[in-house]
Formats: sequence, C-alpha cells, structure tokens
Amino acid sequence: MVDEPRKKRTITEIRESKKTGEKMVYTSVPDYTAAQWAEMAGVDVAVLGDSLAMISHGHANTVPATMEMMLLHAMAVRKGAPNTFMLGCMPYQSYHTVEKALANATDFMQQGGCDAVKPQGGKSQAHILKALVDAGIPTASHIGLTPHTVAMFGGFKIQGRTAESAMKILEDALAIEDAGCFMLEFEAVPGKIAELISAQLEIPTIGIGAGAGTDGQILLCYDLLGVFTDFKPKFTKRYANLTEVAVAGLSQYVREVKEGVFPDEDHTYGCDEGELDKFAAMVERRKQV
Repeated sequence: MVDEPRKKRTITEIRESKKTGEKMVYTSVPDYTAAQWAEMAGVDVAVLGDSLAMISHGHANTVPATMEMMLLHAMAVRKGAPNTFMLGCMPYQSYHTVEKALANATDFMQQGGCDAVKPQGGKSQAHILKALVDAGIPTASHIGLTPHTVAMFGGFKIQGRTAESAMKILEDALAIEDAGCFMLEFEAVPGKIAELISAQLEIPTIGIGAGAGTDGQILLCYDLLGVFTDFKPKFTKRYANLTEVAVAGLSQYVREVKEGVFPDEDHTYGCDEGELDKFAAMVERRKQV
C-alpha cells in the first residue's frame, strides 16, 4: 500500500498554532536533497534561507545572496519538498523599496514556488511588509539579530540584553503584527525576553537562539545534521554528524581505488564471452592493418 502524500501546512494552521499550542518546526534547507529529508522527517515549514550563500556558496555571510541565486535554489527545494510549506527569505537589498519588494516577492511565489516570503526588519520596514500583505503575498519578518544589518551591530551579537533594546524589539514585533504578517522570527535574543515579547503578540513566533518560549523553532538543516562545519553557533544542537560519516566514506573510497580494490566484480558490468572474443579478434586485426 502506497503511503498518502503528506498534507502541506496552511497559513491558517500556522497562524492558529499560537492558540492551539502546537509547536511548529521550521528548518532552513538549501537544496533538493535537504528538502527531501525535511519532508520525509515531517518538518512543518521548509525555509529557503539566504544562509545558503554561506552553506552552498562559501561566502562569509548572507549579504552576497542574490535573487537569481535564491530562485535557483527555491526551484530545487520546491521539487524536493512538494508537500511542505515553503517560506522564501528575501535576500539583501531585494526589498529596500516597495516596488522592488513586490517584484521580487512575486518572483519568489511565481518562479520559485514559495508559499510565503520573509524580509527582515520591524518598524523601519513596516511599510514594505504592509505593501506585500496588501498585495496578497503571505509575509513574515525577522527581528533581533538580522543578518542583513549585522555590520551595523558590529558582528553576530545577541540583541535585547538591556531593557531599552528589548523594548525596541517589542516595538518591532508589534509593527510586524500590525502590518499583517502571519509570523515573525527572533534570532539571538535572550530566551526570557523572547518569551515575554511573544506573549504580547497574537501572531506566532519562531526562534533561533531565542529559547523555548517562542511558538516554534528553526535551525539550519546542515547545521543540525553536522554538514556545515565552518563554525557552530551556540544555539545549534547537533543531531547527527554527517560530515564525519561522509569523510570516512570518501577516505575509504580513495584507499580502495589506490589499492586496486575498487571496482570489484560486484560493481562492474559483464559482457557476453563470445562477443568479447569477437571484439578482441577485431582489435588484433585492426592492429595489423
């Protein structure tokens, strides 16, 4: 008996998770294979994060991600997880004007197959967020440590450690809610601060490095699986170490080829002995010409 395809989560279900208490599970996936894993594992939301600029392209941060790059990966993720809600993260400077935001968000939905989009920012971006929502584009946002403005923070630093900075995050969160967004993400915010802010909102929150008091969690797939090993954030829990497994497998492959062990008969195509003899004779005749 063939298993029924899983049912894609809806905007309504994601919104209602705040009331139902269901913890929504998000993971950032950069490619077809990771998307397949996420769907098979039952992840609620596959996030096309611009962190792929680092994970898949080797950049030092997310700033070099472009719409062209993101759309290419979006199409791959959509194919890998056709029955999983997909949230596309809008890359750096792709939403700095209303016109550009609408055009790029539309491309995410039409070309990339996304179910929703996520720029970054709160009060300062409220007019952009509202324009997207008013255009009928399901929209979320991202506050706390926002990678697109990390240079202004002086690096990847925890946000909201003082009462004044925490109040700014709350004001950003309320502006995001007022703009009509269906969800927001906290990054690198003290857990008790994120929990208190989340309690002031009607829309669900997800956290990455923001403690257990949010309405859901997100981690990067290749972080939690131990694929990306350039560095490990404090908030990442390793559930596997695929790099260790992969390097061990590749090392064995290198060794077996060097020693002449691979390929063996089990991994080699055979042929008809009569045809082989006939071909060998043809080769000999050709050498004598």
